[in-house]
Amino acid sequence: MRVATRSRPLDFALLILLAFVVQAAAGPLSAQVTQVASADRAAAVSDAPTFYGEVLPIIHENCATCHQDSGMNMGGNVAPFSLLTYDDARRRARMIASAVREGRMPPWSAADMHKGTFSNERILEDHEKATLIAWAEGGAPAGDPAVGPPVPGFLIAAAASNGWTRGEPDLIIEFNEEYCLDDDLRDIYADLPATITADMLPEDRWIKSVEYRNGPAVHHIISAVGGLVPGAAPRVYDDGYSRVIRAGPRDVMFNMHFNKEPGPGTAVCTNIQAGIIFKEPGEEIRHVTGGDNLFITPRDLLIPAGASSHSASREYVFEEDVELLSFMPHMHLRGKAALYEITYPDGKHETLLHVPNYAFNWQHTYKFAEPPKIPAGSTLRFTLWWDNSENNPNNPDPTVEVKWGRPTDAEMSQGYMSFRKMEKSAFVVGDGNFPAPREGRRGR
Repeated sequence: MRVATRSRPLDFALLILLAFVVQAAAGPLSAQVTQVASADRAAAVSDAPTFYGEVLPIIHENCATCHQDSGMNMGGNVAPFSLLTYDDARRRARMIASAVREGRMPPWSAADMHKGTFSNERILEDHEKATLIAWAEGGAPAGDPAVGPPVPGFLIAAAASNGWTRGEPDLIIEFNEEYCLDDDLRDIYADLPATITADMLPEDRWIKSVEYRNGPAVHHIISAVGGLVPGAAPRVYDDGYSRVIRAGPRDVMFNMHFNKEPGPGTAVCTNIQAGIIFKEPGEEIRHVTGGDNLFITPRDLLIPAGASSHSASREYVFEEDVELLSFMPHMHLRGKAALYEITYPDGKHETLLHVPNYAFNWQHTYKFAEPPKIPAGSTLRFTLWWDNSENNPNNPDPTVEVKWGRPTDAEMSQGYMSFRKMEKSAFVVGDGNFPAPREGRRGR
């Protein structure tokens, strides 16, 4: 008896048919690949930090003062985007990781040896950097919004006060009229008045904070109200500290430095707003601050063409016991580094601040967390370095000698220092008593 057998072509056809049935049940091959990739991504994300759980607290603590809808005007630098929502941050996750990895953000220029020395330092801890990078590399997962941190008070204040990050000012000072720059202007200084009327300020007041909101082309400001340089945060006086603003009517002069690119259609009119908040009645003002600009005089500054590390120094001798509050070095585009050193009467030497990589666009004030006590007779040595070589990418022209001057393509050489005397004052906000105007400090 013969057993009937199917031909090989029929077997092959049935196998193909069976394969299509199985494929149809499982779905398209591309979908299967996507499902596998999604499963792998989900597994990676499950181990990654989440925005609401780990990332947003870091942003609130280190980034949100600038990266918010009403971004703080840091001396003309305003963050170009907010990072407060998940969608805002997710779109920029890789950018965040790159900036953190390379040390470009948050901006801070003091040497590593000073970690913990200054109360306003902008430093991410290693574990915070690792969290932000892992979040970006893990697909930037959102996590559970219910576990997110509460909105910081400074963000609530900014939202409720038309963008003023310190709260609605008690007094806003503006130029008497806008200042206009023509198309062909690049760099100009101007002394401009702002009037304080008796209605605006009928009596002397104690200042709590000064915050600037500037129009276009403002480079920096020098004024009795308070100065401003690129990258500077609002000036805030801690409890027990203050400065007096004198009553009107009077004019306050603002020494303004404007800078813009020249060319057709670049003409602009601009103004400033100096928003001042006063101290509350009843606060005791124990310390009225003083200081010195540690000015390296123009005759001492001549930077040779091509010089990669030209330096100049000056010294200041303290005539009485003080506590140092802050330093702020100031140079222009060729600025390279700054150093503040102290030699005590007993011969002991100490470095108080080293800025190895000065950044023109981020001119920080370095505020001591624990103000060092400086005895009378101590000598502070302040040194600046400039890079006038072709290796400096910010150098306008490495082929020329550079002197001290106001324009941005010239140089400056200040090292602003703030301190307080050890003796305490006895002023109470609201009692009508104020110190007499102080004379400038002497240095040598």
